[in-house]
Amino acid sequence: MCPQAAGRARARARAAPLGALGPHNVCRLLGRRAHGFYARDAGVAHRKNLGLLRKIMCQESTKFKNVWTTHSASPIAYERGRIYMDNYQCCISSIAQAPRILYQKSKCSKSEKIEDALLLECPLGEMLPSPSDYKSSLIVLTVQNWLLRLSADSGEVLEKVYLAGSCCKSFRYLSWDTPQEVMVVKTIQHKLPAAARQAGIQQSTLFYLAVFQVLPLSFIGMLEINKKIFGNSVTDVAVSNGILIVMYSMGLVRLYNFKAILEQFMEQPFDLGQEFNWNGQVGVVGKYPFGLPCNIKITDTPPLLFEASSLENAFQIGGYPWHYIITPNKKKHKGVFHICSLKDNTLAKNGIQDMKCCSLEPDWIYFHPDMSGRIIHVGPNLIKVLKLKEVKNHTDQMEIAEDFTIVANRENCVNNTVTVTASGRVVKKRFNLLDDDPEQETFKIVDYEDELDLLSTVAVTQIGADGRAHLDFHCNEHGILLKSIPLREPWDVTYSHEVYFDKDLVLHIEQKPNRRFSCYVYQMVCDTAKDD
Repeated sequence: MCPQAAGRARARARAAPLGALGPHNVCRLLGRRAHGFYARDAGVAHRKNLGLLRKIMCQESTKFKNVWTTHSASPIAYERGRIYMDNYQCCISSIAQAPRILYQKSKCSKSEKIEDALLLECPLGEMLPSPSDYKSSLIVLTVQNWLLRLSADSGEVLEKVYLAGSCCKSFRYLSWDTPQEVMVVKTIQHKLPAAARQAGIQQSTLFYLAVFQVLPLSFIGMLEINKKIFGNSVTDVAVSNGILIVMYSMGLVRLYNFKAILEQFMEQPFDLGQEFNWNGQVGVVGKYPFGLPCNIKITDTPPLLFEASSLENAFQIGGYPWHYIITPNKKKHKGVFHICSLKDNTLAKNGIQDMKCCSLEPDWIYFHPDMSGRIIHVGPNLIKVLKLKEVKNHTDQMEIAEDFTIVANRENCVNNTVTVTASGRVVKKRFNLLDDDPEQETFKIVDYEDELDLLSTVAVTQIGADGRAHLDFHCNEHGILLKSIPLREPWDVTYSHEVYFDKDLVLHIEQKPNRRFSCYVYQMVCDTAKDD
């Protein structure tokens, strides 16, 4: 080979992709992708754009302006850039410079009232049967037990399923088992009227659960939660991440393998639209008046995966390795959290978290939604982000360590128990201020914006007759304050509030007494002399 050809070969080898030089190393590939080495990767441009948006948004010159305010006598909901009003009959896009109506349907009757809703988004990389499946849609549950899939942009009914056959009449709740994949529809708890109980009539059914695969919408099965199998003191049930969670009045929480229950107790599978003859009934699955068959009959207690006793059934699983958080099941322990290993129930080192708050509203704790395995503990004036790490020289034991803290601004707050008047008289206070006293800055909401990797907090201070709130953005990795946005409207701490931070949008929904609702929309704007 001539020297010139050898030089060109070496240059090609240096420029060759990583995979062409040898076996793929997953960690190295992911690292190079994160740094933008593969410019043709579909996600690179999106990640760069979000990084730019985060930098622009956190600049000092960038402001958030209140561009729209509305009031309503019915609840207001927000989902991914859409504001829903009038029981989902009106949909408003919040993405444009000024919110605009996407669709406005005529007022529905009480029999068509929507009880619950979930936003359904198209999965990536899958072939779907209908072009409409590739656009966002809204799954809604009506008071008359109809499950409808509506176009998120037009409100058009794309699919409809009738749920309630002869067995059940009161489906009210929608939830995800696996987000955007498996959906669960749940009834209210079945209770006999007092007259029926006095007459000695017995009813063993507590709840019904109907399970669906989404996009395309398909029926998996329906099952009942029965007193004879699960006991008399069941107060609620839920399905999440393949786990059936059963809660009891005494604070007990039991976990069962939901997939194993489906496999073991499924009597016969059914498809939507299929004709069936079931227990003497002939009809079509999902059509009126037959609805759905209860084709999963639990005849014996399923194998128990795990159980724990916790105050008010508060129970969470997360972290790595798996841990769970509970509060000991006694009222005196309210506000005390135990972090234990799911493997052997051992308490982690420093695993008892207690802020010792003296406040009207309790502190709260949960696993960080960024999937880092960290834990967020929120008190009136302090947010602690905790992490699990191995105990030195004991690799089989974990300890809870502080990653960072965010402290409320209470520099100007003085709470002296003894004061001296101008005449020299000493006055002693008989009480101390609460940790969440309205006159002190207090944390009310903590959330995580996953696309911008920002931790957002809402803190409120009572100034005169009105409360004032500000939304702060913190670096999710280190907790550093990057931006603070004042909310212009008064904040009454006795009202119910929701604040959504969605990329360049901030939305505040407030519920006042007598079912009065208000919505305030803020959008990111560049501060200029003209605007000033």
